[in-house]
Amino acid sequence: MAQKHDARRTVIVTFKPKEKRPDKGTDKVEIVKGVLPSGMQTQFFAATALASGASVPALPEDLIGYDVNQYEAPIVTARLTQAEVDQLSKNGNVAQVEEDLPCYVIGVDQYAHLQFENQPSVLAETVPAGISQIRSREAWPSSQGEGVRVAVLDTGIDFKHPDLAENYRGGVSFVPGAATPMDDHGHGTHCAGTIAAPINGLGVVGVAPSAYLYGVKVLDSTGSGAFSQIISGIDWAIQNGMHIVSMSLGASAAPSALQTMCNTAWAKGLLLVAAAGNSGPAASTVGFPAKYRNVIAVSAIDSGNAIASFSSRGAEVDLCAPGVSVLSTTRGGGYGTMSGTSMACPHVAGAAAVIWGAHRFATNEQIWNLLAAHVDNLGPPGWDSNFGYGRVNVDRAAMAFAPAPAVAKKGI
Repeated sequence: MAQKHDARRTVIVTFKPKEKRPDKGTDKVEIVKGVLPSGMQTQFFAATALASGASVPALPEDLIGYDVNQYEAPIVTARLTQAEVDQLSKNGNVAQVEEDLPCYVIGVDQYAHLQFENQPSVLAETVPAGISQIRSREAWPSSQGEGVRVAVLDTGIDFKHPDLAENYRGGVSFVPGAATPMDDHGHGTHCAGTIAAPINGLGVVGVAPSAYLYGVKVLDSTGSGAFSQIISGIDWAIQNGMHIVSMSLGASAAPSALQTMCNTAWAKGLLLVAAAGNSGPAASTVGFPAKYRNVIAVSAIDSGNAIASFSSRGAEVDLCAPGVSVLSTTRGGGYGTMSGTSMACPHVAGAAAVIWGAHRFATNEQIWNLLAAHVDNLGPPGWDSNFGYGRVNVDRAAMAFAPAPAVAKKGI
């Protein structure tokens, strides 16, 4: 009996490296198409096929798949029935087939009703408190991150915002039906402003006011998406020469293909930064992808350098940054405050851009060592599960004259 239409679900198919496949001559997409019903017109989209500003078209979800063309991460996603999954699982070219899982923005609004004293006006150009807290301004004479490319994997970026347009350099949408990377939620725009709102005489200033912003829309207007889209977004970042990937998103579980993709991006020289999560003080609450060793996990602190009550913490935390009542750009050309480890993450992504601008020929490993070695320690000496190695100090890391010692990355 034929499978019902609604029995289809998205799965992530990881293939063996090409030289280890018994069928080396057949493309992996063709292998997946081979289990689909004759005449089913599924389209597979690859990062190389989506130019800047392009989007996955508004097709029925059953007809959309993604093709990741990385040697270390040969991955195809598609909507399959259980019978088709079983057939692929028996194929000698396939390493594993996993369920796709949902992924969400990481932000909290529990502080929205409070009034904060001494909030700066955005009628004149304002350096938000968090930017000063991590000593960004002191680093700007050496670098403002010019030319460093930062991919913001999120709900998109309002690239028409007067405080973002100058540094916006392009992007792509992996959300079907979202014709451009324009932000239709607001979360990604807020993160982008913290990273790289320019010094232009209005609004706010980001950590790296001359860095290049790229909007990689992987979450929809509700702030939701799937890890298959995140994987494709990371693939796009690799293919398009990004330096830094900022991910203020996550979930409590993820397919192992995501870790494969993050490891591939790290191996190719990208620096990945992610929000630790907002699951509170219980031990070991860091979410994915922040949990991975090759992703910098960022917890949130307040203006008094205390760990935020909502912030996840645990053995995988690497660094901390401001994440309570953070002032930044909002969708539609405005400004506002948000709280969450989502807001802490772009502080670190922006810091990395400034530091990379000051150390132009550094590797991602060297930038990590600079970030982690030149922190302001907020807990016991060394590392702890609340603050990681400590609060980012942009000035100290950017102005370092000697290579930083190797610092172990946390995570699984």
